[in-house]
Amino acid sequence: MTADSLHQQLADELWEADRTAKPISPLTERYPDLVVEDAYAIQTINIDRRVAAGEKIIGRKVGLTSAPMQQLLGVNEPDFGVLTDAMFIEDGDPIDLNDLVQPRVEAELAFVMETDLAGPGVTTAGALRAIAGALPAVEIVDSRVADWKIKLVDTVSDNASSGLLVVGGRMLPVNDLDLRTLGVVVSRHGEVIDTGAGAAALGNPARCVAWLANKLGSLGSGLKAGDIVLPGAVHKMVPVQSGDVFRADFAHLGPVTVRFSKRAEQG
Repeated sequence: MTADSLHQQLADELWEADRTAKPISPLTERYPDLVVEDAYAIQTINIDRRVAAGEKIIGRKVGLTSAPMQQLLGVNEPDFGVLTDAMFIEDGDPIDLNDLVQPRVEAELAFVMETDLAGPGVTTAGALRAIAGALPAVEIVDSRVADWKIKLVDTVSDNASSGLLVVGGRMLPVNDLDLRTLGVVVSRHGEVIDTGAGAAALGNPARCVAWLANKLGSLGSGLKAGDIVLPGAVHKMVPVQSGDVFRADFAHLGPVTVRFSKRAEQG
């Protein structure tokens, strides 16, 4: 089998897993020779398929930005996935668990780009100059790989385990914020379950944007004005059950709420 045909086969498997909400076995267990370049090729096939179906690319997410996650997957740099308009949920709107495979929630900032930005040579300071502002957000990460049994190639192929995104309504300029110390309190049904601060993401969430701009630049791409960038979670992923209501309260930026339901099965 050629590399291209294998990429297409695995992209098809992940696409079907997403469509049917039935996970597949890890790619790396079946094809241990896959490398990260293969994974981004697989990711791109399914992003192109989304675009062909009418979805619009509106940003990127950066993953594996915390030291514990990098150690867990045995990597020394982050990864990225692509965000489309179909992934966005309005603050407080119910999310149907039937449409997801094995979701978990992560509170994080969402940056909106003011200007285009592409590497090489982008620094944290350069990223800050290019960011219009920060919004409170919750990412619903999801894995089409059974039991979240992922290595780097698995998650990159699976669009960096992207699912959905809920963004709050208040944006502040990054100049008015200390992104390193900006904290968040995550609660479920009003009970605090975790906290975090921006420094958990590469020491400064803006550094994640710089990394992304440099990575995209090396691939002949870049960030565009208006793009949304998720710089990575600042606390551990939290599993989701039907009926759960999560609220992430960010210092200065305010809250964002995520609700999960499950429609009755037809039968």
